[in-house]
Amino acid sequence: MATVNITGEQFAATVEDNDIVLVDFWAEWCGPCKQFGPTYAAVSEKHPDVVFSKVDTEAEQQLAAEAGITSIPTLMAFREKVLVFSQPGALNAQQLEQVVDAVKALDMEEVHAHVARSQAEAATTQDGTQIPDL
Repeated sequence: MATVNITGEQFAATVEDNDIVLVDFWAEWCGPCKQFGPTYAAVSEKHPDVVFSKVDTEAEQQLAAEAGITSIPTLMAFREKVLVFSQPGALNAQQLEQVVDAVKALDMEEVHAHVARSQAEAATTQDGTQIPDL
C-alpha cells in the first residue's frame, strides 16, 4: 500500500478504522524528512496490511501540536487505537522494518490491560481515594 497523506480531520478516523497505522510527521523544508520519505514509501509497499500515513506539520500545525511533535521527522505507530511507538528521527529501512514487525507482534491483550491499569492508577489520588468521573 502506498503512503497516504492525512489531515487533522482524517487523523482520528484513520487510527480508529484501521488495526495498525504508522504516522510520519514531516515537513517539506526538513532534510532528514526528505531522506526518510523514500524509505517510508518503500517499506509501505511490503506491508499492505498496515496504513502508512503522512502528516505535513506545516499544513497541520494544530495536529502536530496536539500530538506533541517537537522534532521531525517523528514516527508514531498505533495498534488497535493505542499509541504503541513514538520516536523522532529518520530510520533506515531495516530499523523501520523492525518497528513494523514489533508492532505486529505485540500482545494486544497485555497492552490493553496495561492501558487500563494506567488509567485506573491515574484516577486514584495519593491517599487511595478514587477521583470521580466528571
